[in-house]
Amino acid sequence: MAAASTTKISWRLQEFEAHSSSVSCLALGKSSGRLLATGGEDCRVNIWAVSKANCIMSLTGHKNPVECVQFNMSEEQVVAGSQSGSIRVWDLEAAKSETHFVLFVSGHTQAVRSLAFSPDGKWLASASDDCTVKLWDLTQGKTITEFRSHTAAVNIVQFHPNEYLLASGSCDRTIKLWDLEKFTMIGSLEGDTTPVRCIFFSPDGSCVYSGATDSLRVFGWEPDRCFDVVPVGWGKVSDLAVCNQQLIGVSHQLSSVSSYVVDLKRVKKSGGSVIQGIIQDNQPLSEPKDPKGVALRRNYERPTTTCSSQRVKQRSDADRRSPEGERRSPSEDEADEKLLSAEIHNAEDYKEIFQPKNAISRTPPKISEPFPAPPEDETILAISHQLKDMISPFPDKQQAPPQASSTPVQRVEPTVVSCAKRPAPSAVGPLSSDSSPNNRPGALSDEEALSQIKKGHDTMCVMLSSRHKNLETVRAVWAREDIKSALDTAVSMNDLSIVVDILNIINLQPSLWKLDLCTSILPQIDKLLQSKYESYMQTGCTSLKLIMKHFWMLISDTLKASPCVGVDITREERHQKCRACCKQLKNLSNIVKNKAAQVGRHGSAFKELQLLMAPLDDSL
Repeated sequence: MAAASTTKISWRLQEFEAHSSSVSCLALGKSSGRLLATGGEDCRVNIWAVSKANCIMSLTGHKNPVECVQFNMSEEQVVAGSQSGSIRVWDLEAAKSETHFVLFVSGHTQAVRSLAFSPDGKWLASASDDCTVKLWDLTQGKTITEFRSHTAAVNIVQFHPNEYLLASGSCDRTIKLWDLEKFTMIGSLEGDTTPVRCIFFSPDGSCVYSGATDSLRVFGWEPDRCFDVVPVGWGKVSDLAVCNQQLIGVSHQLSSVSSYVVDLKRVKKSGGSVIQGIIQDNQPLSEPKDPKGVALRRNYERPTTTCSSQRVKQRSDADRRSPEGERRSPSEDEADEKLLSAEIHNAEDYKEIFQPKNAISRTPPKISEPFPAPPEDETILAISHQLKDMISPFPDKQQAPPQASSTPVQRVEPTVVSCAKRPAPSAVGPLSSDSSPNNRPGALSDEEALSQIKKGHDTMCVMLSSRHKNLETVRAVWAREDIKSALDTAVSMNDLSIVVDILNIINLQPSLWKLDLCTSILPQIDKLLQSKYESYMQTGCTSLKLIMKHFWMLISDTLKASPCVGVDITREERHQKCRACCKQLKNLSNIVKNKAAQVGRHGSAFKELQLLMAPLDDSL
């Protein structure tokens, strides 16, 4: 069993329910890699210790769903931002909110997806759906420069821990590296097969880790190269951190959060074998003389701090006054300050992590052990449990199931098998000691047990084969003609799953969308929003948001324009398409209103759509 655990490169550490409604954001503490903050649509911020299932504390008082969370470097504070633009800074040791303000990030034309502060605290980088990265001077309150090389929404930005270097990851599946002295792009790291969701520089700054839906990639630069690719089934991974030579990745789906571990001791992080595709020649790169690399740019000057060993616990009214000596004018948030609280659910962990004796650091101990790998593959373990339970309907009560070394992961439940009616107990007495399990009443043979496990397998294979064949047909049409023809082909197949597959691709590429495409997609969105499948609803919402953001003004202006003099066939066709789209959008608006009024995990998404579709009420 010990040997099996050493063969794993990556594994799922835990999965747990983090909020009473959908999780909207999460963040790992970068100093320790062992603290996790989650924000949810229930307007709460929950704090967790990685690998433990119990919430340490829950920060309440936000009036709107929490959209973003972030720890400060020392992990003594957590910052949370809500949909309203309200930002709160929570003191984790005092277990209370200590600062509140409203942040307006201007300059971008679409939603801002990521913010990052430079190590010296003087700059702020922002990433947006408008495909740009902006660099801000916080001391002067103005934009320094703008980077425009991405071709799709930018999801994440990260500063190099030492050098004047910035990395940005995008839905265009690339990571761009920007020199912050010359303000030029020095590299484009490619190879991810799905959008780059999160990036993280190694602690020594020698490489950058890229988290995509199906894998972890390790990149170097100057020259651009990919050192290693590790398949990891973490889904929509949202943040990365490093702890004890292990990379921790966290993702969320609905109300649950999952954490994953990648053993960095078994991952290539420099030189050696280079993945072909970025470096075209297959010659191995020589190891650098300095393992941490030679700094080619300036290093940040770290801000000096003067910390006393004792931290002030109470602040007098005078301390809370503004520099002019006057209290801030009461606001709605201050009036409701009494509603703000930190519910401590795990007092023992809270005291150990946030209130250690005679220590300044609020992070878990640095000497903590690495997260252990599971003893064997979970799928094999689940199947072996199924076989055992089906072959032996009367298990030995003294034989306890194996306990997981970390937080229990959701496992496959044993298949319920309806056994034949068992005969009455024999008058002769109990079975003799040499009776085999297969001779017990109600037991299944090996063939019967395998038959139960494989039940439905053939049907699923047929369905997947048919789906693959249909997707190949759509792909061929797309290559031969255009995306509109490909989508029409998918619709004609009368299989909504094919439409969802196509939309999931083109939703990431707004440049592919034309008014013609909207006329084909809108009727399909109607079906998706009313589907019983959550993933279908999410895809439909994403497509509808894209249409409203990029095409509503065109549709509205076209319909409101004065009639032209003479015959203009092109204009008339465009007017006809806009009229059809407007009619369909109004129908969808009614569906969205009904969905937004319902209480549930999707309420927030439909309320956002309802606000976006409000101009329809005033349209012609």
